[in-house]
Amino acid sequence: MNTENTWQERLVAERFSGKTIVVTGAGSGIGRATALRVAKEGGKVIASDISADRLEELLAENPELDLISVAGDITQQEVADRVVGASGGKIDGLANVAGIMDKFEPIHEVEDSTWERVFNVNVNSILKLTRSVLPSMLESGQGAVVNVASEAGLRGSAAGVAYTASKHAVVGMTKNSAVMYGKRGIRFNAVAPGAVQTNIEAPMTSEFAQQAIAPLMSIIPGVAAANQLAASIAFLLSDDSTNINGVVLASDGGWSAI
Repeated sequence: MNTENTWQERLVAERFSGKTIVVTGAGSGIGRATALRVAKEGGKVIASDISADRLEELLAENPELDLISVAGDITQQEVADRVVGASGGKIDGLANVAGIMDKFEPIHEVEDSTWERVFNVNVNSILKLTRSVLPSMLESGQGAVVNVASEAGLRGSAAGVAYTASKHAVVGMTKNSAVMYGKRGIRFNAVAPGAVQTNIEAPMTSEFAQQAIAPLMSIIPGVAAANQLAASIAFLLSDDSTNINGVVLASDGGWSAI
């Protein structure tokens, strides 16, 4: 089911009015689409990305929106601290979108450097930034955090071992945090995208993986546009999802149902 050619984004006016939302990976793909969606719906967005050039382009193309850029490697605590500083101390929502893919290596082929890099970006960055953001939410007694997991966080046939394990970790972090902070007014949910049009590279260089996983890719219903995922993320960030906590929302065109 590929709806990218027929689906039309419909904004909800002022849904994020008066709210400050942090979005990582905001320079491209799902992160950029999410930052724009929230800002167009009235929110102040702290847009973080490793690429200063992409952030400058985002702001230059949308001068009418309330966008503040923080460039840097979000796996570094110093960058997480700068993100919090840019917010002025008030953060209502956090979308942990930044992530990288592996090369579909099985466990007997994966190198330590690949494993460590994938976990650093996909897991450790979420730990560091969320840990930095939570004091503001705990003080105000409210907040929403949305972590971008993946179809690979729901099944074992969507990526290599490093990416699959990292996204399962994201799901675990989300559910544990939903329990820990739910009674404090802070909701944690995750979105699990399927195939999405982004600039993330995911070469299947492993012949072993080509034999094991490639045939299973034929069941993917279709490729979504980034703003379709932004719609799912914005919903979970907003007060419209007031009674949703600890959920992993499969925004995958039905892939997880197959």
